Amino acid sequence: MFTGIIEDLGVVTNLETEKDNLHITIKSNITGELKIDQSVSHNGVCLTVVDINAEEYTVTAINETLQKSNIGDLQIESIVNLERAMKLGDRLDGHIVQGHVDQTATCISVESENGSWVFTFEYDTSLSNITIEKGSITVNGVSLTVVNSKPNQFSVAIIPYTYEHTSFKDMKVSDIVNLEFDVVGKYVKRLFEMNN
Repeated sequence: MFTGIIEDLGVVTNLETEKDNLHITIKSNITGELKIDQSVSHNGVCLTVVDINAEEYTVTAINETLQKSNIGDLQIESIVNLERAMKLGDRLDGHIVQGHVDQTATCISVESENGSWVFTFEYDTSLSNITIEKGSITVNGVSLTVVNSKPNQFSVAIIPYTYEHTSFKDMKVSDIVNLEFDVVGKYVKRLFEMNN
């Protein structure tokens, strides 16, 4: 379980394919606090630490993860939003995030708004995921509030702190991002579908 509050920006230092799996090595300031078998969110994708070597650690993404997220698009020197799993008893500063990406979206607009930024994303509606105005959404692991919710797109407003401390500072139009829709909304949607 995560909160969507990014702890660090990691840098991809190595990518190694083994059958359908991708081993991703990342250099991070939090590596020294990690342990083997620990869950860490990478751009919103929960991956397990399988190796640690000095300032670098390695995680493995299986084929399903590569198909449903932007993890397969990572390259050497890619910047990755990182968050360790929350501790029981900590404040929930973002919202409940599972680290299970529902689908990807495309950034279709980046607008500077006198000290903040508005990013707009478009996603495929065939998976029946929805956003609601002022609801929660996770974009590349970052807990955000939805503005301008539409059937196949939404926007988020990014404050300077979030812009500087996440991969939003490098994001541009046409970039693919990971989305995790609000878990409460997913359960409500499922219950509604079962009763109709």
